[in-house]
Amino acid sequence: METELSKKLGVEHAIFGFTPFPAVAAAITRAGGFGVLGAVRYTAPDELARDLDWMAEHTDGKPYGLDVVMPAKKVEGVTEADVEAMIPEGHRRYVEETLAKHGVPELAEGEASGWRITGWMEEVARNQLDVAFDYPIKLLANALGSPPADVIARAHDHGVLVAALAGSARHARHHAAAGIDIVVAQGYEAGGHTGEIASMVLVPEVVDAVHPLPVLAAGGIGSGEQIAAGLALGAQGAWLGSIWLTTEEADLHSRALTAKLLAAGSGDTVRSRALTGKPARQLRTEWTDAWDDPSGPGTLPMPLQGLLVAEAVSRIQKYEIGPLLGTPVGQIVGRMTSERSVQAVLDDLTRGFERAVDRINRIAGRSSRS
Repeated sequence: METELSKKLGVEHAIFGFTPFPAVAAAITRAGGFGVLGAVRYTAPDELARDLDWMAEHTDGKPYGLDVVMPAKKVEGVTEADVEAMIPEGHRRYVEETLAKHGVPELAEGEASGWRITGWMEEVARNQLDVAFDYPIKLLANALGSPPADVIARAHDHGVLVAALAGSARHARHHAAAGIDIVVAQGYEAGGHTGEIASMVLVPEVVDAVHPLPVLAAGGIGSGEQIAAGLALGAQGAWLGSIWLTTEEADLHSRALTAKLLAAGSGDTVRSRALTGKPARQLRTEWTDAWDDPSGPGTLPMPLQGLLVAEAVSRIQKYEIGPLLGTPVGQIVGRMTSERSVQAVLDDLTRGFERAVDRINRIAGRSSRS
């Protein structure tokens, strides 16, 4: 499953696997794909350095990348404390009332929130990059679009390609003008932050918009046949995220959450601002319903919402409160019906790709084996 881009990066298969788990990212790379470690959960540089050390030791010298979340425009002098102070007390009360309604216990005295996404704040993301460029990463991806111009230049100085996610052709053209190297066309079906255009429509639009830049197809992809469809639409690879959540190497810290993912169908997700303040596809739960309820206060913009709910999400996850327990995941969750190793997933993807190519070749009246 080679393309011009996969050859340039030195990987066997044009499968780019985004994941917050180092063990999954490393396993994707070892299996012949390109593992991309999500950095948004790392609030301290030494935590990221620790896991990049581990990645370097467990990727057999094969390439991997890092995904950050940072705005294109720089905001000077704004600290996390400044942002925290902007959160209205009414929203804080609503969080506590919702947790109390479901009997969610408090964290133990002195216990810090284990889930605190602040990586989209520029100061945190730049600290992550100060660490990352000391490692042999081959790709820097940004989930909020084009990173600042100085970050793109810095990556290129280190020989690192830059990718940016796009939910429309307009966004993609902006990325191309900013000087990025790869556009990830992420459709409506995707888990996490995503736009409103479906992958089948979006991918060819983006391919045309940014030609000759390489494009990766993303959103709702979890089979080799879907990867073949993405390549047929002009993409040079596929960007997969949700499918890795139920792999054996993933570390969700919750058997209850894994069980919910395995039982969920493709219609059991919702685009909600409940987690971060921006529309993000995730499991639909009573937590997402509470934030979409017209009688509630409504969500806050990013990054206020993420800071507001951080401790609440930690409590929900720690005590595995079933009705509230969720996670970002795409509509492909309906295919995630069993726990498998990363290698098994890669093998299934490549077999499905071969089946699709054989099928198209038969329709075209020629043998793919000739």
